[in-house]
Amino acid sequence: MLAFEGSAPVLGRTTDLSAQGVSVSVPHPVPAGATAQLRFDLLVDGTIVPVNTRAKASHCILSNGDFKVGFQFLNLDLGVMTALSRFLR
Repeated sequence: MLAFEGSAPVLGRTTDLSAQGVSVSVPHPVPAGATAQLRFDLLVDGTIVPVNTRAKASHCILSNGDFKVGFQFLNLDLGVMTALSRFLR
């Protein structure tokens, strides 16, 4: 889920994840530079770890009828960084 200030939350599908950001497919375009609150879950060693962080849109392209938005994480806390690292190994 992602939420932009002043707008209702939007459901999206994560399609790529790295330690620096995530790609999310959404039904409407997102302008580059827009910031959003992202919320998604990771399954790390059998435990669901919720991730709730700010991110900035770096690009947005039309892909298979949806808009694929690349987000760069902003100020991840240490717990989320650790969970991402463990998830990605």
